[in-house]
Amino acid sequence: MDKFGRSQPVKRLEDRRFLTGTGRYIDDIAPKGALFAVFVRSQVAHGRLEQVDLDEARAMPGVVLAFAAADLRQMGVDYGLPTDDILTNRDGSRAADPKRPVLAEGKVRFVGDPIAVIVATTKAQARDAAEAIWPEIEELPTKIDLSPGGETVHDEAPDNVAFDWTLGDGDGVARAIAGAAHVVNTRVVDNRIIANSIETRGCFAEWDGERLHLAYNGQGVWDTRDELAACFGLGKDKVRVTTPDVGGGFGMKGMDYPEYFAVAAAAIKLGRPVRWMAERTEAMLTDNSGRDLISDTTLAFDADHRLVAYQVDTICNLGAYNSGYAQPIQTNLFAKVAMGVYDVQAIVLNCKGFYTNTTQVDAYRGAGRPEAIFALERSMDNAARQLGVDPLTLRRKSFIPPEKFPYKTAIAETYDVGEFDRVLAVAEKNADLAGFAARRAATEAAGKLRGMGLCYYIESILGDQTEGARVVFEDDGTVSLYVGTQSNGQGHETVFATFLADHSGIPVEAIRIVQGDSDLIPKGGGTGGSRSVTMQTGATLETVSEIRKQFGAYLAEKFESENVAFDDEVFRIAGSNETPTMMDVAEMARADDRQDLLDIKKVFKLESRSFPNGAHFVEVEIDPETGQVSIDRYSVTDDFGNLINPLLAEGQVHGGVAQGIGQALSEHVVYDEDGQLLTATFMDYGMPRAGDLPMIKFDTECVPSIYNPMGMKGCGEAGTVGALAAIANAVADAMDGHGAGEVDMPFTPSRVWHALHSGMAAE
Repeated sequence: MDKFGRSQPVKRLEDRRFLTGTGRYIDDIAPKGALFAVFVRSQVAHGRLEQVDLDEARAMPGVVLAFAAADLRQMGVDYGLPTDDILTNRDGSRAADPKRPVLAEGKVRFVGDPIAVIVATTKAQARDAAEAIWPEIEELPTKIDLSPGGETVHDEAPDNVAFDWTLGDGDGVARAIAGAAHVVNTRVVDNRIIANSIETRGCFAEWDGERLHLAYNGQGVWDTRDELAACFGLGKDKVRVTTPDVGGGFGMKGMDYPEYFAVAAAAIKLGRPVRWMAERTEAMLTDNSGRDLISDTTLAFDADHRLVAYQVDTICNLGAYNSGYAQPIQTNLFAKVAMGVYDVQAIVLNCKGFYTNTTQVDAYRGAGRPEAIFALERSMDNAARQLGVDPLTLRRKSFIPPEKFPYKTAIAETYDVGEFDRVLAVAEKNADLAGFAARRAATEAAGKLRGMGLCYYIESILGDQTEGARVVFEDDGTVSLYVGTQSNGQGHETVFATFLADHSGIPVEAIRIVQGDSDLIPKGGGTGGSRSVTMQTGATLETVSEIRKQFGAYLAEKFESENVAFDDEVFRIAGSNETPTMMDVAEMARADDRQDLLDIKKVFKLESRSFPNGAHFVEVEIDPETGQVSIDRYSVTDDFGNLINPLLAEGQVHGGVAQGIGQALSEHVVYDEDGQLLTATFMDYGMPRAGDLPMIKFDTECVPSIYNPMGMKGCGEAGTVGALAAIANAVADAMDGHGAGEVDMPFTPSRVWHALHSGMAAE
């Protein structure tokens, strides 16, 4: 800390407008008089689609345009949505990459698959017309399970296998397992969830005859700009994409969806602005889901209970199509932290991905890293129980020691720093493990069960390792900071403005953050993978350094001085009593017509990523009469390196933990055998409520990263990465010794009661 208040818990600057209803979201900024789009969607999960008859809809009041896939082709649009990083199979072949059309062609493949678009003067008119359309669909058998075979979803994927992937030393792992003193197998089921951002997806599009403008509530504008240009055969300079305030993304809004292209096509066809906003059930049917995988793990230990090998065999659901990042998530991204914090070089990952007649599965807060840590840490806890070893002791035996850093993992990244034993020791005290026995005794005296669970997680920040920043000293005395990331509610405006103020002396109230506009910011990495603060502050530091350099040279010439220094607040000019601030120098430059000094930008390149880590301790109580699981205590001790704003970091952890609690206790996507979504409203889908969440104790134990100039480690997804295994382990601990059967997330009262009473009946 210093006189500028660095690393202080500064309250969010943007919250005033959010809390007073003056935020500017997609529905707030749509052009006046914009037409409304409503989508006709498949009501069956799998079937052959006949030509869609739109004549009745076209004749209805207010309808301006109605089109399906054949009409799109007549408009010159025959486009497949983008996918990233198609995998290489274990046999060297390329994984399946079937076309995902903007509107369904020939077949429908999930309930909610878009078939046609109605554009009308009002939303009610568009909805009425959409409801008048009955597409002719010859139903086919549905593919729901995660196994080879069944009705083919895509001809490009025989047996519905999207990919069959492996990474690591399978033979070495097999030898290590064969020679191990102890081998423990565990099955870990990672249930499917829906992101349910508070603001559903939406967009509007405008066409002026030459340029296309799409505004949408996503996580970055540049990839979408490029894809729109490709879709409509336009130069990139003929497409502008903007993003206003966004009410939550969580990875789900980080990729392109069919609606954006269809709405843009309608605007181009009509020459009028067109808007669309998903209704909640529509969002639950069509937003990319998260997780949905099953991992069978094998841990091998030596006679001293030190971990010597790890094998993971995973099957995962991709849904009906490849979404933007779907294939890498349970493979390459899973691999980045698959071995966690343990010093093991014998590891192999095997993963098969399957197409099913369900909504696509893609990134959800953490994208592969929560899945990897859940599988590993749930398995470590199970191993501790089977081996009769204290779970903390078992982990400590295999921690990567500090002297081995930088540490090259067997299959993925090089960790920069880590002091896991130190962090765990602090976490033990924060969680009051010494008092657990007394708390358990009190709980049991009240007729309930208490369990304690630990997860020691590590994660890797992801995304583009290049980011830019631009600082413009405006004529009105304000300063604009142009950033290449995109806030989805994390508090970026606060952290970026205060960071610039701390390093430049510019008053924070004079700083305006500019984001989400491909015209104003030609390139950026967007938001995802906990990258934003690390990357954007690095870029801001580079830009401030350039400003200091150029302003210093200007002052040296102006005052004929050989020595000009800057102390983060004012310039000090040798041989002069002048101590101008950056704002003062900008005014001097403006008076001298030095426009080159008023608009300065730099690009920051991150050579390697950082690795947040830490320990989650959870205590749960279970009522055996009802199966109700209550989280009584939750303590998090994180190593986030150096913090810029501890208050925002704590808020991010709280949000991540809440999403982890939701998945662990209540959230679960359920399809019936015909592919109908049974959890398509909040009456059926178990979102966590305030009463489900405990007070969350938060602390940090800093081990600064050596991979970025601020020594920071991303924090946006850490809460979710650690929560799943910690809660699952606590539930398993509470049920241990009661003969309970296996129970998977979510730990609903029904599931837990049945597991407990099947065991109790056998006692």
